Amino acid sequence: MTPSKTTALLGALAVTVALALTGCVAGEGSQQSAATTPKPAASGEKLGANGWSATSLNIDYATYNPLSLVVKQEGYLEKAFGGKVQVNWVKSAGSAPANQALQAGAIDVGSTAGSAALLARSNGSPIKTIDVYAQPDWSAIIVGKDSKISSPKQLEGKSIAAFKGTDPYFFLLQTLAKYKIPLDKVSIQNLPHADGKSALENGSVDAWSGLDPLLTTSVLTAGSKDIYDNPSFNTYGFLNAREDFLKNSPDLAQAVVDAYEEARVFAQKNPDQVAQILAEAAGIDQSVATETLKRTKLDIDPVPGSAQTKVLEVVGPIFVQSGDVASQQQIDTALGSLYDTSFAKKADPEELPNQ
Repeated sequence: MTPSKTTALLGALAVTVALALTGCVAGEGSQQSAATTPKPAASGEKLGANGWSATSLNIDYATYNPLSLVVKQEGYLEKAFGGKVQVNWVKSAGSAPANQALQAGAIDVGSTAGSAALLARSNGSPIKTIDVYAQPDWSAIIVGKDSKISSPKQLEGKSIAAFKGTDPYFFLLQTLAKYKIPLDKVSIQNLPHADGKSALENGSVDAWSGLDPLLTTSVLTAGSKDIYDNPSFNTYGFLNAREDFLKNSPDLAQAVVDAYEEARVFAQKNPDQVAQILAEAAGIDQSVATETLKRTKLDIDPVPGSAQTKVLEVVGPIFVQSGDVASQQQIDTALGSLYDTSFAKKADPEELPNQ
């Protein structure tokens, strides 16, 4: 967080955060009175008796993905399906769990950081990015309130918490590279975001590369100090789907992207309501949610393309250097096949309901 961010955050109220690792809610928030007619079947697509290609959709929601919270809260998918497709909402506590759920088939669509999506595909996960939901500044490195560490230069020889496979982890790797600190000169503790926060605050680690809104919470409630923030090290927020799901249910995938673009319009028109939705979902004060959203750019082109590729081309080689991916060829192949732009290109918010 930059000094201006810290100043704004210190003016916020006290915060409590309750983030569950994973939860599943069938049809929660459903509103089925506004049924719509499914779009015509794509070439080769088989629709069932209900007019859709499947009877259920498993999709995640996450506090790091505000559009997912809007889609869930406003019941956009339930309205679109008109009760003919069961929507099962699964909570993701980070990019790594979301990727694991996608690969295991526990969810059809999941939200991750762009870096995590590239990492997963580089290592063989059959996922495609179908929408870019945000350009966030969600990572930073913080230390405990009594720490003598004031700069990343002092991290050599220290123990640092970070959740592997997530943007804060790759934020840390980029920071170490920038300050020319070899990986074997630090001890990285692979901890989920909430556990990383706890480890920092109880003194089990010297620093934490974490994710908002937990970062903000630690600064406000535990007096933790920000020692490094660099927005350019954060990758975009990616909405991903399994390839078999996209092949078998392109109609459901289109409905999801349409709902996301409907949520994007809603978020731009109703920022206070979105802050309230985020605050309730994350268990934080609304003032902190408001500050988090100020650092989360939602007014972006949802079609994955050159802007995202430019960022991922920087992160990719770090995967190889850190041993997270075996070769640069795997990175290049994955990046060349990661995007499916067809769904976001077809999503026109002006043609969606409730605008």
